[in-house]
Amino acid sequence: MDKIRVEHLSKAFDKAGVLKDVSFTVTDGEFLSILGPSGCGKTTILRILIGLETADSGTILKDGVDITDKPSAMRKMGIVFQNYALFENMSVLKNVTYALRNSATTKKEYDRASAEAKAKEMLEIVGLSEHMNKKPRELSGGQQQRVAIARTLALNPDVILFDEPMSALDVDTRLSLRAQLKDLQKQFGTTMIYITHDQEEAFAMSDRIMVMDAGVIHQLDTPQNIIDAPADDYVKRFVIKNINTKIKSLIQFARITDTGDSSEVGE
Repeated sequence: MDKIRVEHLSKAFDKAGVLKDVSFTVTDGEFLSILGPSGCGKTTILRILIGLETADSGTILKDGVDITDKPSAMRKMGIVFQNYALFENMSVLKNVTYALRNSATTKKEYDRASAEAKAKEMLEIVGLSEHMNKKPRELSGGQQQRVAIARTLALNPDVILFDEPMSALDVDTRLSLRAQLKDLQKQFGTTMIYITHDQEEAFAMSDRIMVMDAGVIHQLDTPQNIIDAPADDYVKRFVIKNINTKIKSLIQFARITDTGDSSEVGE
């Protein structure tokens, strides 16, 4: 079942076309990465989906309902930014509680006590219970990003958008956060759309990958199919050239893990 259907989306800034008749679908519960270099239009797609930008033309359907002109607060989507967007003067706990008490979609559901209880629950899920009374500046970058994820999850969106959330983190932290994101996706069944320019990140995490350049989609397929059958020379240059043995091993490991079959390990 399609969670999101984007049809013929176009957008230009100062007469320069950023998106050119882009169409794609995202299935319910899918982890879709939008992969491409800076300026290819991937972040513009994310901003249009969440309602922070307006497309020049095209339609966005969510669960079969046209949300193209709906305000952001009515779309039941969450977003996690690269820069965390936390309130520095608030504790970790208050950052999450504040979101619950002030979001248009949740503020009627929660009084102060129930919002705090929900915030504590979400911080426990992302492993930050012991840090809930700290200020963001007292946390590492990875911990701050987990606060941002907990805050978004607390609002119970059925689609979460990620705008290059790991690009400022060190390698070890990125690897740990990748694993946690996949675990959270399985736990909550949330549809996730992930913006990245990092091929390894996209191939390690995604159910499908949408490869973009210059405002158009070059290929939308599973990681394995992109490796086995790149759609054109651009995909070969930008993606395949940068795929290394480590990424192929990650894909193989993910398949083995999903099936529970360890017979292929070591072959």
